[in-house]
Amino acid sequence: MKIAFVGAARQVTGSCFHLTVGERQFLVDCGMQQGEAADDANRAPFSFNPADIECLFLTHAHLDHSGLIPKLVNDGFKGKIITTTATADLIRIMLLDSAHIQEKDAEWMTKKSFRTGKEQVFEPLYTENDVKTSMRYLRPVMYDETNDLGNGMKYLFVDAGHILGSGSFELWYPSDRGQKKIVFSGDIGKKGNLIIEDPEYTLTADYVVMESTYGNRFHKGLEQSIDELAAAIKLTFQKGGNVLMPTFAVGRTQDVMYILNDLVREGKLEPMDLYVDSPLAEEATNVYLSHREYFGEEAKKLFQIQYKGRAVRIHFTKTVADSQEINRIKSGVIVMAGSGMCEGGRIAHHLKHNLWRPECSVIFTGFQARGTLGRRIVDGAKRVRVLGEGIAVKAAIYTIGGFSAHADQKELLEWLGSFTSKPEVFIVHGEEKTALEFESIVKERLGLVTHVPSKGEQFEI
Repeated sequence: MKIAFVGAARQVTGSCFHLTVGERQFLVDCGMQQGEAADDANRAPFSFNPADIECLFLTHAHLDHSGLIPKLVNDGFKGKIITTTATADLIRIMLLDSAHIQEKDAEWMTKKSFRTGKEQVFEPLYTENDVKTSMRYLRPVMYDETNDLGNGMKYLFVDAGHILGSGSFELWYPSDRGQKKIVFSGDIGKKGNLIIEDPEYTLTADYVVMESTYGNRFHKGLEQSIDELAAAIKLTFQKGGNVLMPTFAVGRTQDVMYILNDLVREGKLEPMDLYVDSPLAEEATNVYLSHREYFGEEAKKLFQIQYKGRAVRIHFTKTVADSQEINRIKSGVIVMAGSGMCEGGRIAHHLKHNLWRPECSVIFTGFQARGTLGRRIVDGAKRVRVLGEGIAVKAAIYTIGGFSAHADQKELLEWLGSFTSKPEVFIVHGEEKTALEFESIVKERLGLVTHVPSKGEQFEI
């Protein structure tokens, strides 16, 4: 087998790995890049011929793993998109949302161009119709179900515990030294998930392609993070402001809703209004509710959306007018909106109205990739550009890592250390400094052969 690291090599986003086994070609993930120069990177031609790809194996629904699927199909892919049942349901709504945003952005940029006399027409990367065409190639499978690819190849997905439907992908393939096995970690979740089950361990592999998002740091404990969240909300409301939470519509939104409801129900916070300003988040929450078979036992008992009594009053906004109306509220509410890294989406409008207000706060509960607006705010920028306008950063900024859907360094090492076969490891999906630091720790503590591939680098295994 030859493996080429097309994306997520010495960077976090854009996961894509190209496999060649004899005359057969496969992909694992086909994700968008996010951050600086992302649009140019996403529009660049693929380094392979999409028409030659037999199957795309998708580890989970987040756009940095799935976001270029419609482009792949537009460029000639006619194979199978194989993923778990829950991921198949989630990517339908996520890719349609992505296409809708791109179409609206292209329309707005074209109008702006014509107003200035340039008359340049901007095109979306793909459209909602392109997404609908792509979904014809979906082939959902269950966790722990071994499937035959023929010619000595087989595969399965195991629960990665990251978001609903996320999987680590295991592939067996023939070589001149007998059958070999490669495992792609996907994004590994932390233990003690509020809703979904913890990640499963895989005991044997010859090779592992391993994420390293948080490979150089440790998360705070969940209880400590929940207390910190409650304290930040109380202080903001006392000051007469609003709380903004840039959140990923799939996974983080559902977790935080669950936490806030518990805090109010236990009397640690007063009943409050929570505005979930994301039609995608509402659809994703409905997908979560339709797949309770993947919930942990406690979540099966407690997770619900229509809370009553001393709890959170949840308002899902559907229209742009509903979203705009939220900004008339000057204090006492929590607004959760995408995108999670503040790269466009409805959160941008709420930042424009609240980021300059000292009585408000912005609470980040997820990873902020280098080059994104969220990362600039987290890193302490005093002034940022939001929707083309310079905005002073006067709101209180909180980063609460304990809610991350990613395993931290300790949990990543536990996952990798569970292998009894001493696999050769390729470390990906981490910023370069983080990936290299994690590599040195893996070598020192686990004694494994490791690589940190550069983008486009190829190995024969």
